[in-house]
Amino acid sequence: MKHILIPARNASTWTGPGGNNTYLLPGRVPTLIDAGVGKPEHVDDIARELAGDTLALVLVTHGHPDHAGGIPAIVSRWPAARVRRFGSGDEPVLDNDAIEVGDGVLTAIYTPGHSPDHCCFSAGADIFCGDLARAGGTIVIPAGRGGDLTEYLASLNRVRSLRPERLLPGHGPIIDNPDAIIDGYVRHRAQRDHQILSVLKSGASVPEEIAPKIYGALAPELTRAAAETVLAHLIKLAREGRAAERDGRWVSVQAG
Repeated sequence: MKHILIPARNASTWTGPGGNNTYLLPGRVPTLIDAGVGKPEHVDDIARELAGDTLALVLVTHGHPDHAGGIPAIVSRWPAARVRRFGSGDEPVLDNDAIEVGDGVLTAIYTPGHSPDHCCFSAGADIFCGDLARAGGTIVIPAGRGGDLTEYLASLNRVRSLRPERLLPGHGPIIDNPDAIIDGYVRHRAQRDHQILSVLKSGASVPEEIAPKIYGALAPELTRAAAETVLAHLIKLAREGRAAERDGRWVSVQAG
């Protein structure tokens, strides 16, 4: 499916050197996947690529501000544009929905984990994957904002089972080796589980203590995200009977 990558112009340590990726699907139903943060130059870039056409639809992979914050600016520029996201709004996206976009059809794939409302959009060989995956890094699982590691791993497996040829992520370059990236993510999370259990046994007992022992020194804006992801691991380990929270502190209950 034809698409035009339009960076959202919000470069940062968090979003990467190009900022968020948004994707314009030109054609009969001009569609934008993700909305950026509303930078005027981003909106101007969209207008330039539309070349006189009117934006008809905005599909949002999930509601985090760097993906959905630009909706008011985009709707102000194109008042007739419909905005659709998973499970909310006047026209909510539902799992397995077939959505007319550009000159084709996308299928919605509900992929919670990074956020409760995360949704990918499949064009068959290509999947617009939001924050499910990114090249050269892993994905934060913000437990305090609805992130769930168990659901995230299930979502990775669901997307892998579809055998896409490419993943078009919300950050960074296109992923041409989806199986390898997803398999690496699953191994990485298993390794993190073992690291966290080891740190628990050494005496650290809250995410803020555990995270530096695993991640090392981080930029201040990433420190909280690391602790949130540690908490997501702890919750998963508790479900599996390998860790437990007692009076606000976490302990390993792994045999041996």
